Amino acid sequence: MDAQQLRIYVVEPTLTFLEPEIPLTLAAIQLIMGTGAQESHLKYIDQLTPGPGPAFGIFQMEAATHDDIWGNFLHYNKALRHKVSLTSLDSAFYIDGAPEMAGNLYYATAMTRCHYRRVREALPMANDIPGLARYWKRYYNTIHGKGTEAEFIKNYEELING
Repeated sequence: MDAQQLRIYVVEPTLTFLEPEIPLTLAAIQLIMGTGAQESHLKYIDQLTPGPGPAFGIFQMEAATHDDIWGNFLHYNKALRHKVSLTSLDSAFYIDGAPEMAGNLYYATAMTRCHYRRVREALPMANDIPGLARYWKRYYNTIHGKGTEAEFIKNYEELING
C-alpha cells in the first residue's frame, strides 16, 4: 500500500472526522502511520496464515484490545462512540467486532487512534520519530511484544519517509 495515499485518503480524513473529541495533530498522524508501518509494513490485514487473527488490519490490533476500547473507553464517551460507530460497516456486511478492521481502513484507523487516546501521557512532539517509537512500544506493542523501537524507526524511515 502506498503510504502517501493511505495518509491522504484514510488517516488524515479519519482523524479529522474524530475532531473535536480527539484533536487532530501532526504527531497523531505520524504515530498512526508509524504504527501501520511497524505492525504490518502497510500490507498485511491479518496476523496469521491461515487466519483469522488474533490481530486485525494494517495496525494489527488484537480483538481483546478492540473490545476493551469499546467496553472501557468508548462506552463512556457518547460523542466519540457515535463517530467511531459511523466509520463501521458492520450493519452492511454483518462483520462484528475486531475482524472489521481487516477490511475497513477508516474503522481500523479510528480504533487505533482511540487506543492511543486512552493513554494519559501526551503524544511526543511531531517529527520526533524516536519519541513516537518509544510511545508505540510502551503503549501499543508493550513490553511483552516482539517489536522494537529500532524496528519502528527503520520501518518509518523506509515506508513512510521512503
